[in-house]
Amino acid sequence: MNYLLQALIAKLKGELEVAKANVMVYTRNSTGIGEHPEIIEAIETQIEKIANAEEKIATIEKYFSR
Repeated sequence: MNYLLQALIAKLKGELEVAKANVMVYTRNSTGIGEHPEIIEAIETQIEKIANAEEKIATIEKYFSR
């Protein structure tokens, strides 16, 4: 696989891990979020980031890995 695509996958995996960590904080450590009035929306935003990164990685692997 092209080194530029490998770099993009690494970037996307990093974004995925950050979003997962955010969800874990929201769901496991309520003191980490303080007074967050829209927690469900915040979690949904992070889930969207995870799904987006996973979809992009899968697309790269499907069409460009050989």
